[in-house]
Amino acid sequence: MKRPKKRGGAPAEERPAAVQLRNRERHPFGPLGEYVPLRTGETRLYRAVREAVPVVDAAVYKLIRMTGGVTASCGDKEAERRLGEFLRTVPAGRGQYGLNAFLECYLDSLLTCGRAVGEIVPAAGNRGISALLCGRVEDIEIREGTSPLDFTIWGPDEGGRMAELPYQDLILFTPLNPEAENPYGVSLLRSLPFLADILMKIYNTVGVNWERCGNLRFAVTCPGGEGAAERGKLLAGEWSRAMRETRGGSVRDFVAAGDVNIRVIGADAPMPDSQVPVRQILEQIVAKTGIPPFLLGLSWSSTERMSSQQADMLTTEITALRRTLTPVVERICRLWLRMAGYGCGFQAVWDDINLQDQVEEARAALYREQARRLRIENDAREA
Repeated sequence: MKRPKKRGGAPAEERPAAVQLRNRERHPFGPLGEYVPLRTGETRLYRAVREAVPVVDAAVYKLIRMTGGVTASCGDKEAERRLGEFLRTVPAGRGQYGLNAFLECYLDSLLTCGRAVGEIVPAAGNRGISALLCGRVEDIEIREGTSPLDFTIWGPDEGGRMAELPYQDLILFTPLNPEAENPYGVSLLRSLPFLADILMKIYNTVGVNWERCGNLRFAVTCPGGEGAAERGKLLAGEWSRAMRETRGGSVRDFVAAGDVNIRVIGADAPMPDSQVPVRQILEQIVAKTGIPPFLLGLSWSSTERMSSQQADMLTTEITALRRTLTPVVERICRLWLRMAGYGCGFQAVWDDINLQDQVEEARAALYREQARRLRIENDAREA
C-alpha cells in the first residue's frame, strides 16, 4: 500500500502510532450504532460485538478449542523429541507456554480481526528460539511492492513513525480469507455489527421496560376548584413522605379527603414480546459462526442433537482453520530445526477431530473392516 503524496511530489508526513495504553471512559457498545468502515478502526468494533453478544464470544472460543493442538513428526527421532520439547515449553508471553498457547491467541486475533501477527524471538547467538509472541494488528501496516507476491510489514519505530520492520523473516502474518483489494483479510464478524446493534436495542428496551415495571411511578390527581393549588401541594408533600417511609422499610398510610385519583404511570402499556425478533437475529448470528445452535446453549428444539451433516460441515470449518494455521506452524518448526542444526524433513500433525459418538465411530470401523474383507475375498476369487 503506497502513501499519498503532497502536491510537490514529496511523500506526505506519516502519522504517529496510536498510544497503546489509554483510558477511554466510554460505553463499551457505543460503536455498534456508529460504525464507519475504516481500515483498522473496525477491530475495536468487532471486539465490542464479542463483548456485547455472549453467543458470538462463545462461538469464537469454541472454534479455537475445536481446532485442537498440533505437534510435529520428523524423520530423525532425536530431532522429533527435541522439537516436541520445544513446542511444549516455548514461552508465549503473559505466563503462557507452548506452541498451542501461542496458536490460541493467534487464532483469536485471526477470527476477530481478520488477520493475526506474531513474532519469533531468536535466542542469543541465533542458536534457537526463545519465545513466540502475538502482536497487535492495529499497530502494523502492509506495504505492497511491485508484484502481488512482494510485500513488507511496517510498524511504529522508537520515534512513533511507521517504518519497515528490520527482520521480516521473524514476523508471522496471516490474513483470513483475503480479498483482491483487501490484503488485511476479512473478519468472521464482518456482517454482524448491524445485527448486534439491533439486538442491543432490544435488550436495552427490555431492561428499561422491566425497570419501569419494577420501579413504579404514580400519578396522583385531585379535582380543581378553589384552593386546588394548596391541596395539590399538600398531597404532593404527603405522598413523597409516604414513599420515603416505604423505601426505608416502614409502612405509612396515605389518607386524603375528597375525590383523589391514584394510578400507575404506564400500567396500561403491554410488555412487547421480544422472543421472535431475538430468535431471528440469533439465527443469523449462529449461521455466520457455522456452529450448531445447541452447542451455544440455544435449545430451540427439545430433541436437538448433532446430525452427521452438521458434524461434516463443522469438521470442514475446523479443517479450513487448520489449513490457514499450518504454514505458521511449519515456518516455526523449520526455523527451529535449522537453528538446531537438523536438516531432516518434518510434518505438522494435528489432533484428531472427534465430533461423533463412540458408537458411531465403532460402527464405521466395523463397516470399513467388512468392506476390506469382502475386497480381499473378491480379489482371491478373481485370482
